[in-house]
This record gives sequence, structure tokens and C-alpha cells, in this order.
Amino acid sequence: MEEVITLSPLGKTWILDLDGTLVKHNGYKLDGHDTLLPGAKDFLKQITSEDMVIIVTSRKEEVRDQTEAFLRENGIQYDYIIFGAPYGERIVVNDRKPSGLETAVAVNTKRDIITCIKFKTDIEI
Repeated sequence: MEEVITLSPLGKTWILDLDGTLVKHNGYKLDGHDTLLPGAKDFLKQITSEDMVIIVTSRKEEVRDQTEAFLRENGIQYDYIIFGAPYGERIVVNDRKPSGLETAVAVNTKRDIITCIKFKTDIEI
């Protein structure tokens, strides 16, 4: 089942987990290399160049060069990547705009599946 999330036309900050969200969970350990999940490139195409992309991963700094090389080779654009994040929840806290626009959106996907999320711009601000 496809989920469609409606967003405002304002610029966005995307905070994306890496393993199990964009690439096969622990593929770099199990297979010796990363593998993009089916639909990951289509998902990322929804993000405009005006938006900011922050990738968060629990991977250790030791694999930074390998990880960044994989992202470059696959044309994955991002502004920042944070290594060494804890394994637990990722919590986003943001204020609501005076217009009522909810400025924090959270999406939980099943591990290693990304194809069910679509975003559209349609909210008035």
C-alpha cells in the first residue's frame, strides 16, 4: 500500500537514516558492499535541490570513506552525513507555524523497504 504525504511548498530539511532505509541493512558488513534498496533513487528524486538532506547512520567513522564513495558513485546527493548515531529512536522536535502548519513529519518504514512513500506539495501556508 502506497502512503502519500502532503507537504507545503516551503523548503525542507530531510533527515534520512541510511541502513535499512536507503541501503540494505548492514549490507556493507554482510555482503562486503552496500546495495541501494529498490525504489531508493525514485524516493530521493522527490527531494528538490533547494532542500537540505542530512543522512544519519550508526556506522562508525572508520567506514566514512567507503560509505561516501558509494553514495557518490550512485549519485546520492546529501548536504551532511552524521556517523556514530545511537541505535535507538531518532526524535525530531520543531515548532508549529502560526498558520498551523505542522513542521515536523515522521515516517517509519519497514526495514529494507522504501517504495511505499510518495510526497506531494499541496498545503497552503
